[in-house]
Amino acid sequence: MVTKKVKVGNIEIGGGNPLAIIAGPCVIESRDSALKHATLLKHAAERAGVPYIFKSSYDKANRSSGDSYRGPGLEMGLKILADIKKQVGVPILTDVHEIEQVGAVKEIADVLQIPAFLCRQTDFVTAVARSGRVVNVKKGQFLAPWDIGNVLKKILATGNEQVLLTERGVSFGYNNLISDMRSLVIMRALGYPVVFDATHSLQLPGGLGKASGGDRKYIGALARAAVAVGVDALFMEVHEDPDHALSDGPNSLPLREFEGLLRVVKRLDEIQKG
Repeated sequence: MVTKKVKVGNIEIGGGNPLAIIAGPCVIESRDSALKHATLLKHAAERAGVPYIFKSSYDKANRSSGDSYRGPGLEMGLKILADIKKQVGVPILTDVHEIEQVGAVKEIADVLQIPAFLCRQTDFVTAVARSGRVVNVKKGQFLAPWDIGNVLKKILATGNEQVLLTERGVSFGYNNLISDMRSLVIMRALGYPVVFDATHSLQLPGGLGKASGGDRKYIGALARAAVAVGVDALFMEVHEDPDHALSDGPNSLPLREFEGLLRVVKRLDEIQKG
């Protein structure tokens, strides 16, 4: 199925276009770290021939524990993202957690992301959609794939048709998620580009007590499976040293494995799209 085409910077997602990749550290750990990751990821994606969008959060407002690192905050975080956009020359995706932040974030980010836990908050969803930017909505872990259609209608009602729908796993008992590949087909039938989040899908929410766990060894398998089924982009959290990442290390892809995986999924995408 060919979906609607959504443009992010000079990258076209959906509409039969080649697979795109959205990747970066879970959270901005420092300016130098963010710039380093963005540069290395961009170059790896260029070598693999896959269009690239940088992602990272200025504030992880939904951490398991109040003691966990959240990021540099709105003001400093947006300055760092602006530097990356200018110096590295890549489109930017970041998540928003409060209506009051939308105005500032839309001035920097090409894509505003609605976190999974907030995807049913009507006033928030509407405010993000009215930014006029591309909206990437994460399907809540508690939603059936067809239920994202109601969220999509809220966004479209604002007149914004630049929408990406992201599958990031569904709750499967306590402290666990599972990926149902049927959901990718069901969500794409709504007519908008679908993104598969190959790293958050492997989270073990709250699995470490005060933090979420994860099982990164399955990232490649899920990414390959999703592309074989048919998606328009992949979303991955990538870190040079996941064991020492300040957020989501257990389910982050090691940077050294990024380019190799891109080469594999690019070929699968070419086969899948004929």
